[in-house]
Amino acid sequence: VQLQASGGGLVQPGGSLRLSCAASGSIRSINVMCWYRQAPGNQRELVTTIATGGSTNYADSVKGRFTISRDNAKNTVFLQMNSLKPEDTAVYYCYGNIIYRAVGGDFRRDYWGQGTQVTVSS
Repeated sequence: VQLQASGGGLVQPGGSLRLSCAASGSIRSINVMCWYRQAPGNQRELVTTIATGGSTNYADSVKGRFTISRDNAKNTVFLQMNSLKPEDTAVYYCYGNIIYRAVGGDFRRDYWGQGTQVTVSS
């Protein structure tokens, strides 16, 4: 099982970006999926979460600007980021709590994507 994130880049303040993170492998189901971010010199922080049923939570710093969504059929989570600010600059990581098939049965584990750089600058 692996998570592959994409969609980062350079954008001007006030602009938008859409991140994607696709899970692949012997997946039975995915529980919560999240986006975290880490700016230089800072700890990794939780940005937003989405449960299997679609309920969401957001950090106060991104409420009203970011929207998380998921496509359970494609094992993919998205992050739509609008009204971007320079302080949103960070490496963004996706996370999934995944139940996977293996010899001996089904198992559950936490998985992380490789990170995608988002830079907000004029």
